[in-house]
Amino acid sequence: MKVLFCTDGSQVSYGAIANFSRYLKHFSTDVLTVADWTCLSDNVLTESSGIQTKCTNNADSILNYTQEFFVKNNIDLSAKIKSCGSVVDVILETEKDREYSHIVMGSNGKKGIQKWLGSVSQEVTSLSKTSVYISKNVGFSNKIVFALDSSLISSKKFISTLKDINLSNKEIHLITVYEIPDYLFLEGNIDSNWIIDIDEKQKKEGMILLNEYVELFKDFGYEIQKQKVLSGDRASEIIKYCDENEVGLVVCGMRTKNSFSRFFPGSVSRRVLENVKSDVLIMK
Repeated sequence: MKVLFCTDGSQVSYGAIANFSRYLKHFSTDVLTVADWTCLSDNVLTESSGIQTKCTNNADSILNYTQEFFVKNNIDLSAKIKSCGSVVDVILETEKDREYSHIVMGSNGKKGIQKWLGSVSQEVTSLSKTSVYISKNVGFSNKIVFALDSSLISSKKFISTLKDINLSNKEIHLITVYEIPDYLFLEGNIDSNWIIDIDEKQKKEGMILLNEYVELFKDFGYEIQKQKVLSGDRASEIIKYCDENEVGLVVCGMRTKNSFSRFFPGSVSRRVLENVKSDVLIMK
């Protein structure tokens, strides 16, 4: 299994690959760093201004430090890649040229040539065909939440992830969220018993779903510590649950979007990525 680690040299990016290595069993890593010249004015000549040399030296320093970091943390380094251009475009092109199981990156960065904004991780997550691991904070918690829905239960990707992931000594939580239809809040004479019946049926279906996952995890030798059916806005409930339980990683699914998706940031997974404090693994 091969992983693409994208770094700007920031501490949070190294925290991301360190945390990721605690969840995945065996993998080798290609390291990518990008000098983003797109933020420069068109009248700036990169060669005459010395920016090209500075960028090259900076990239080499990042890659050399990364190699030392990998040795120290027992992470297998496969290749070192440096490039220049739009960070998002370079990551997606690199992904296209090589086959990866995951892309790993931090969600904040520095200014200027090392400009890695939060939107970079969001756009890569939306447009990539590969599962993406995003970390915002340096640190690690052994609590992991799987935010589940019926679309994942038969997913080959989910099953293959369970084969590769290391959940030993982890506290595993399974949650699912059903949304309350807007029409239940309309004014008028609505039969309250009917509303209660709908609510109970959704809770029951949610628990059936979670029980299916409990059995699936058992097949891989993992016990579930907590399982809960929540109601309300899906993204809000997932974020709230993760914050209240001081979760280290939340796993959720996302369909691959087209190139226009970067302008429409409305999906549940994207809202979770933007607002949750924990690391996030987006499964494609």
